[in-house]
Amino acid sequence: MKFNHLIAATAFAATAVLAHAQSAPAASAVDHAAHHGASAAAPQSDGEVRKVDKAQGKLTLRHGPLENLSMPGMTMIFKVGDPKMLDNLKEGDKVKFTAEKVNGAFTVTALQPAK
Repeated sequence: MKFNHLIAATAFAATAVLAHAQSAPAASAVDHAAHHGASAAAPQSDGEVRKVDKAQGKLTLRHGPLENLSMPGMTMIFKVGDPKMLDNLKEGDKVKFTAEKVNGAFTVTALQPAK
């Protein structure tokens, strides 16, 4: 009888350890993701401002290829990560910008005048 209790207790402990191991991410995976999130910046692209919509927090840009998004050059509307980016922009301005997909939306995350 004690032998059966020992087997049941061992099986329970093994199941608990296995369940914990499957639900907890490996420390190295967490460290790896944190490392890339902080240092891996998307490349900048050239663009021309076609429209500024401060009320909606959107910017229409004609741009060259966006390598990080596997997108050819075109004209499209982007959300902006920070509405202050739109303060000094006007149609026709040449810019360098970084676009990324944030929460499913194409978003300008960095913007500066082109030199």
